[in-house]
Amino acid sequence: MKRGKGMKFVGDSRIPAEGRMPNIPKDYSEYPGKTEAFWPNFLLKEWMVGAVFLIGYLCLTVAHPSPLERMADPTDSGYIPLPDWYFLFLYQLLKYEYAAGDYTVIGAVVIPGLAFGALLLAPWLDRGPERRPSKRPIATGLMMLAVIATIYLTWESVDEHDWEAAAQQGEIIEHEIDQDARGYEIYSEQSCIGCHGNQMEGGAGAPALFETGLTVDEIKEITVNGMGDMPAGMFDGSDEELEILAEYIANDGHEE
Repeated sequence: MKRGKGMKFVGDSRIPAEGRMPNIPKDYSEYPGKTEAFWPNFLLKEWMVGAVFLIGYLCLTVAHPSPLERMADPTDSGYIPLPDWYFLFLYQLLKYEYAAGDYTVIGAVVIPGLAFGALLLAPWLDRGPERRPSKRPIATGLMMLAVIATIYLTWESVDEHDWEAAAQQGEIIEHEIDQDARGYEIYSEQSCIGCHGNQMEGGAGAPALFETGLTVDEIKEITVNGMGDMPAGMFDGSDEELEILAEYIANDGHEE
């Protein structure tokens, strides 16, 4: 005797008539073009698209390595920083009056937060079954607005930036010094290398020591008595070593 769909009574116990059903995706043939099974249909498509973009991105990084500039100098107030291309639209946004100065929080946090928050909430805000853009005017309009705004702000940032000045300020200057000279030995022993670098290129707030335009006596004065952020008493060598070091620096890392 049967009662209920797919059930049989045997004594006082009820057991499924068909046993355990296999894990088969639901049949969506009644809704053509409307939806599909998340696993494996939809997820497999997402993985394939992601793999294509990942391979393309890896090829791009190999073909065009990241450009390098000279060592960062926090004391250089004239340096104009520029973010990577994918942040140029936010960089340009912060140039406008309503998103800069006293309103920096609006440009840096509020506007991007609303935009990315809406993107994250899009699946819950627009749950319509339609896939055609013309059938989803609100979602399509917001997405087009975001794309157009991003492209416009990125273009404006590229167009307004002084690329020639940026290339000059970040240019890496190759400078070779004589590391076998007695002056370089003193330079290393006196811990000058810790602040001014092993190529006298400067760094960590310390200036470069080549093409300074200083005389030997001026270099000796600064070495002993300090100047700016460099305190006095850093040099503890002999007068002869001081003379050799000063001449070495005055000659841009070479002996006479």
